[in-house]
Amino acid sequence: MSANVVLKYAENEPIIDKDVRALIDELKDAVYSAEDLLDEIAAIALRSRMEPEGQTSMATKVSRFFSSLNPFERGMESKLGKIFEQLEYLLNQEGIRGLKEYCKGEKKFQRSRQTSSVDESGVFYGRDGEKEAIMQLLHPEILTENQIDVIPIVGMPGVGKTTLAQFIFNDERVKEWFDLKAWVCVSDQFNVFRVTKAILDEITSGCDDSQNLYQLQLRLKEKLLGKKFLFVLDDVWNENYEDWDDLRRPFTSGAQNSKIIVTTRNERVASIMKTVQTCPLGILSDDDCWKIFAKHAFVDGIPSMHRDLEVIGEAIAKRCIGLPLAANALGGLLRWKDADEWNEILESDLWDKLEKEGTTIPSSSRLSYHYLPSNLKRCFACCSIFPKDYEFKKEELILLWMAEGLLQISENDGNAEGNKHFKDLAFRLEGSGGSFEITEKTRHLSNVQEEYDVLRKFEPLSEEKSLRTFLTLEGSSLFIHCVTSQLLDLITKCRCLRVFSLANYLNVNE
Repeated sequence: MSANVVLKYAENEPIIDKDVRALIDELKDAVYSAEDLLDEIAAIALRSRMEPEGQTSMATKVSRFFSSLNPFERGMESKLGKIFEQLEYLLNQEGIRGLKEYCKGEKKFQRSRQTSSVDESGVFYGRDGEKEAIMQLLHPEILTENQIDVIPIVGMPGVGKTTLAQFIFNDERVKEWFDLKAWVCVSDQFNVFRVTKAILDEITSGCDDSQNLYQLQLRLKEKLLGKKFLFVLDDVWNENYEDWDDLRRPFTSGAQNSKIIVTTRNERVASIMKTVQTCPLGILSDDDCWKIFAKHAFVDGIPSMHRDLEVIGEAIAKRCIGLPLAANALGGLLRWKDADEWNEILESDLWDKLEKEGTTIPSSSRLSYHYLPSNLKRCFACCSIFPKDYEFKKEELILLWMAEGLLQISENDGNAEGNKHFKDLAFRLEGSGGSFEITEKTRHLSNVQEEYDVLRKFEPLSEEKSLRTFLTLEGSSLFIHCVTSQLLDLITKCRCLRVFSLANYLNVNE
């Protein structure tokens, strides 16, 4: 049985045993190494075939050099032998052998590639009370002594904080009550310059080119002067009062009783920012969870027309433990499925396994990921190279999938297939991002630009021979970004690169 079959099975099961998980990681690393070596052999063979005749003397020498390279000379055979020995050793380990036995003949639930897109307009259950309470705080006739009212919405992941804020933000009454409004996703990387710029761009429908925070805040202050505004700061994690104090300075030029809504899972964040009472968001009732699930699971939206699925669906909705995100995800997953597949989800032992694993993602949301086809899981995992809440373009993401070999089709068909994959994966999981340590096994790396990206920042890459992705992401516009020649030399020595981007560096012009 091949290593890829074992890895595919391991993707579909939460491996709780730490020793087995370590073996799986080693096996995955060995498979990557085998792929890299085969790519190297193919590249050498391709070069030798494509060198044209009748070149200048220097080019002829180069051609002869490549032609002389037998893929199995210069240690290639030895490298292949070592990799195959490693694969055989890992596949014969007790923990892996146990997985191989489970793999035999097991039928796995697979999500259809052609899923229907779910229209989320009008899907709002169980939150009317919370919404109207906040609308009362926004009402122009309800005056407070504060220059600006800050209203925190607090709740656990997946409970619907962002959805509630969206419904309020887009309410027709809000358009009448406020002169300006802006929505900014703050996330765990709280940067006063970035958030200020995002607000300014929202209210001016343009891109401000201010190069420092003072200029930016002065411009924002001018735009807010005498205007009544509503800002939503979504997903705030930062507990530093000084950062919040710096951010809100320009807001004071706005009209009396301007409002800011903050969504956060952190009570301390709410206590630092609030000027009125917090709006705590609890879990939904089973009945409301069922309504959300049914809205997404039944094409016609009428559960009573599907008696064979209604009872099963109600049981699944209860397992969503009152989280609308989970009900939404599982409802969409089971759309167009038959009763056997619904029962398979309901009776899956993954619910219990995920609880034992101690995952911080709601079990039902993990379950919807668990039943994605392997090709979509790999595409989804590829997105983790981006920082949390990074706004990427669909076309760029599809190109990234193509470069990583995840679509397995020609370039002409790649956009169509990539669009199908993107449509299947267009749902939102709440979680936290963060940086990670570069190790000799790191294969995918994204780099958010800093003022000077110097060699010291990437020293671990000097030992890295298997890096496949080096993707540069634009940093704060506070600085002019430059990359050193030493770093450039270091990265270009990574021979396995499939994605290489140094976009937006001022001194890269070739």
